[in-house]
Amino acid sequence: MPTLRSSSSPSSVSSPLQRAAGGGQRGLSASSSSSVSVPYGNRDSGQTSQGDSDSLSADEGSDFEDSLRRSVRKRAARRPLKTTPVAKHPKKGSRMIRGDGQKDSEVPASHLFDAVKAAKSDMQSLVDEWLDSYKQDQDAGFLELINFFIRSCGCKGNVTPEMFKKMSNSEIIRHLTEQFNEDSGDYPLTAPGPSWKKFQGSFCEFVKTLVFQCQYSLLYDGFPMDNLISLLTGLSDSQVRAFRHTSTLAAMKLMTSLVRVALQLSLHKDNNQRQYEAERNKGPGQRAPERLESLLEKRKELQEHQEEIEGMMNALFRGVFVHRYRDVLPEIRAICIEEIGSWMQSYSTSFLTDSYLKYIGWTLHDKHREVRLKCLKALKALYSSRDLTARLELFTSRFKDRMVSMVMDREYDVAVEAVKLLTIILKNMEGVLTDADCEGIYPVVYASHRALASAAGEFLYWKLFYPECETRAEGGRQRRRSPRAQRTFFHLLLSFFVESELHDHAAYLVDSLWDCAGAQLKDWESLTSLLLEKDQNLGDVQESTLIEILVSSVRQASEGHPPVGRLTGKKGLTPKERKTQADDKVKLTEHLIPLLPQLLAKFSADAEKVAPLLQLLNHFDLNIYCTRRLEKHLELFLQQLQEVVVKHAEPAVLEAGAHALYLLCNPEFTFFGRVDFARSQLVDLLTDRFQQELEELLQSPFLDEDEVYSLAATLKRLSAFYNAHDLSRWELYEPCYRLLRKAVDTGEVPHQVILPALTLVYFSILWTLSHLSESDASQKQLLSLKGRVVAFCELCQSCLSDVDSDIQEQAFVLLSDLLLVFSPQMILGGRDFLRPLVFFPEATLQSELASFLMDHVFIQPGELGSGHSQEDHVHIEQLHQRRRLLAGFCKLLLYGVLEMDAASDVFKHYNKFYNDYGDIIKETLTRARQIDRSHCSRILLLSLKQLYTELLQEQGPQGLNELPAFGEMRDLARRFALSFGPQQLQNRDLVVALHKEGIRFSLSEPPPAGSSGQPPNLAFLELLSEFSPRLFHQDKQLLLSYLGKGLQRVSQSLDCPWGPVTTYCHSLSPVESTAEASPQGYPRSKKRRTEGPPRRQREDGRPSQEESLQLTSIPPSPTLTSTAVKRGQPRRALGEAEEEGSSEPEHSAQGSQPLSGNQRPRFSSPRRFRTLLHPPGPGLGSRLTRLRLMEEDEDEPEAHGELSEGRRDADKHSSPSEHGLDLLDSTELNLEDF
Repeated sequence: MPTLRSSSSPSSVSSPLQRAAGGGQRGLSASSSSSVSVPYGNRDSGQTSQGDSDSLSADEGSDFEDSLRRSVRKRAARRPLKTTPVAKHPKKGSRMIRGDGQKDSEVPASHLFDAVKAAKSDMQSLVDEWLDSYKQDQDAGFLELINFFIRSCGCKGNVTPEMFKKMSNSEIIRHLTEQFNEDSGDYPLTAPGPSWKKFQGSFCEFVKTLVFQCQYSLLYDGFPMDNLISLLTGLSDSQVRAFRHTSTLAAMKLMTSLVRVALQLSLHKDNNQRQYEAERNKGPGQRAPERLESLLEKRKELQEHQEEIEGMMNALFRGVFVHRYRDVLPEIRAICIEEIGSWMQSYSTSFLTDSYLKYIGWTLHDKHREVRLKCLKALKALYSSRDLTARLELFTSRFKDRMVSMVMDREYDVAVEAVKLLTIILKNMEGVLTDADCEGIYPVVYASHRALASAAGEFLYWKLFYPECETRAEGGRQRRRSPRAQRTFFHLLLSFFVESELHDHAAYLVDSLWDCAGAQLKDWESLTSLLLEKDQNLGDVQESTLIEILVSSVRQASEGHPPVGRLTGKKGLTPKERKTQADDKVKLTEHLIPLLPQLLAKFSADAEKVAPLLQLLNHFDLNIYCTRRLEKHLELFLQQLQEVVVKHAEPAVLEAGAHALYLLCNPEFTFFGRVDFARSQLVDLLTDRFQQELEELLQSPFLDEDEVYSLAATLKRLSAFYNAHDLSRWELYEPCYRLLRKAVDTGEVPHQVILPALTLVYFSILWTLSHLSESDASQKQLLSLKGRVVAFCELCQSCLSDVDSDIQEQAFVLLSDLLLVFSPQMILGGRDFLRPLVFFPEATLQSELASFLMDHVFIQPGELGSGHSQEDHVHIEQLHQRRRLLAGFCKLLLYGVLEMDAASDVFKHYNKFYNDYGDIIKETLTRARQIDRSHCSRILLLSLKQLYTELLQEQGPQGLNELPAFGEMRDLARRFALSFGPQQLQNRDLVVALHKEGIRFSLSEPPPAGSSGQPPNLAFLELLSEFSPRLFHQDKQLLLSYLGKGLQRVSQSLDCPWGPVTTYCHSLSPVESTAEASPQGYPRSKKRRTEGPPRRQREDGRPSQEESLQLTSIPPSPTLTSTAVKRGQPRRALGEAEEEGSSEPEHSAQGSQPLSGNQRPRFSSPRRFRTLLHPPGPGLGSRLTRLRLMEEDEDEPEAHGELSEGRRDADKHSSPSEHGLDLLDSTELNLEDF
């Protein structure tokens, strides 16, 4: 593309906020730093140099690289803009506006905006209609087009012919800005509602159609397009967000359409050149001079048109893009990057150069996800074309590291696009990505986000698998992959998973590769052949991994959802996907049914391999056993299953075998009788063995290790099958109970036997309850079951004091579950006949459960073992087990099985063990408050009392509040206070009662006789002071009286020198009241709190209505754009206010520097309020109203809205007497408690 030419001259305007703060200037200016000169005279030409310096100063505030700070001086236009012709015959219905505001004639009523907004008419017809009106009256037609863009910005003002004739662009924009006084911050591009959803698309289509229809006529006229570009350039630099956003979108879409026209002109020039060369190369007798002359004239015309188009493109690029690609608004930056990407793709000969690519490279570091996303999508389109990659080598070498690092972007959609971009680079640019670059992408295949993991899986496939397993196409159809290629694929997959050591579960790797290599992963024939080969060269780890890959691929094909913990945005499967899933399920079932017995037979000795193989049955279509007449393979499977169960005692194998047999024991299957018979044979075998070994144990006091192992293994097998199958007819309760009774009475039974015996008795009780719940049970049966429950609970209670910790934990888990099952909840749902089974634990059992919790859950980390010598997964498993125990105890509390007061044993560890059990305790506290708010608050106070009493007994009353343990108690009290939430009025009675009870506790014990010391519990007042911010002012005053009444009983007054009393009284003083200003605890502003003098509170605790309105109308400082706060212009009024109102060094720095996009003026002191509430100059209120439309941080309107809403809530609830509540009168206080 030829050298870009600037068609604009910048103008310098001071910030409106500077004028408001300075107080000596008037009016609002929003002229552009790159606006084109006025049609009638170059009135702003004298400001060019100033504008250049302003543009350079704007670069210094940029967040991008240092390269952006280079000085880019705009060259003058090679040709002056044409002057605007004066309209000789104004259009009917137009009106002219004089300088004094009087109306002469009507403004042209534009229907373009309404037509584009409705999006019902054809854009080509709409543009043709406008062209007809323009040809009839150029001035009126052009004004109609200008007003269309003004209306599209959301401004209700119009540009009149008189304004257009006498005003410069900057003056017109200033005038429109003053008229832009809408209350709402929405404008057509951002307005909600169905009528505005399609506006942006219609608006862009209109601009595109306008250029297309004008490309052979008005586009080269000079007047309409040059002046339209001048207006859009000026609006794009306005401080009004609506002007800047809409005009930038229009300018960029206009530029895109011009790029298409330029491309067409380039093609026409090439065709003309070829025709001219062909005609000139003809012989003298065949050559036509007229033809050559016409071709030369055509070339000259095309060259002139191309120069015209390039001039417009230069004006838009230099005047709009160069400034707006780094705009403070991310939507504007995203528009610029998206459009420049389309220019590079469509007109690569001119735009695909490093001078343009650098803008995309710099913007890869943008802070907003949408902008980074547009950059990556633009680069994807460029790298996808092999013809363009050769011109991207320098850009790739410069920004490759940034593109690789974006794989770890915090926004998942950006990271996904980054991986896809690198995959395209890998395909089309060989050798660019090094092994180190690829190694940074490999771990992403195990990411929890499925889209990201799938993109990384595709990268992995093209990097490692595709070069080795490439399949060639023959005759346009892809032939079937050879078995050798499939074996190579699985060997590469095994080596990557095993050697990389990035993860322990191959299921996540299979899921990542499923979208790109699903056909290879569903080649179960190759997988099973590899596993069943006799002379295979696979190690033990490789065999286990290959089995896991087989099971994972089968599960993925049959279920269609990713593994546990991997997130996906899909809500369901499409009909096509469901059909594919059903076909795959039939295919895998038919293939694996004959081979599963062989696989079990080969790997039956290895528990790690057998367990996943048994899980394959979960994904079979079991009806195929009947429909395909495969009963013989079912017999083989049942035989292998029995051998596996008899051979192994590992829980994973036994659970998988029991579940597989449960799936087959469906009465609806025709083979149910055969499977039920096999199950009976297996259970008979295990039961006979158990009875025989039990008799030996009961008769002989001592057994050797083999006999103990055999009995424990048999009990484990029976327990696993009792969990999934009803084994009641084998009557295993009595022998197991005898075994446990002997263990409790004599202690001679090994602990390996006790654990499965406890589980067997537990399952026996549950199956009996299941039978009784399904039918009307007799009273005798209910009492018999109740007796078993009581007896089993006594056994578990005895086991809680066992020396073996495993037995203690197992007994606690079973006991908590059983107590929950037989709680009062069991009679709900019309099962009142089960009322005799309801069981309430005795006080001794409740006490032992709480003691067990203290000994096994709330233990210090140092007591777990040898610390750093233990593996991390051991710590995690231990933590999971302790959390399970705590959750079981909390469920007993919430369901009313245990007394709620026992929750104090849990709540008092809330702060100390917050990292380990904070979520469980917090949920328990929330549920307890929902059940009984008053009781819950008393339990919180009880927790603090218990901790205080324990510390008092250990350390004594002297110096108690200086101990670290007392500081931890204060932190716990503060956390309890925060748990009450922002509903201060609802919790008023609870907090007052809590203070009242705390005061009584602190004064409950008198000082030692003959001593002048303080009462031993007096330091508890310091803990109580943490709840004081939750009190109302009236409550605090009455609580002070209540405290004074109590202190009189111990011969002291409120002005006593005791430290805890002073601290508590200070917390009840009005100065400390932070809740009075916001009784309902409305959300406060998210601004960082500044250290400074506290705000003065009004007597009623809130500002007046006038002050509130003035405060909420104060706008934040406009953020830095090319014409915002300029260097060298004074900000003394605002800067001094910030310096005086803040004590942090950063605030004083901000007082003399322009505010960036995420910085806001901070109101940190009353002096700052006075500075802004009393502006120095007249007319500031109107300017502040207009300034609300200026550029500001996106969160600021929300913060002001929340603040105003919070003040309204404060006005409603700040005076409790308005609600008729006086909880602290003499009756409620009950001063006679002392």
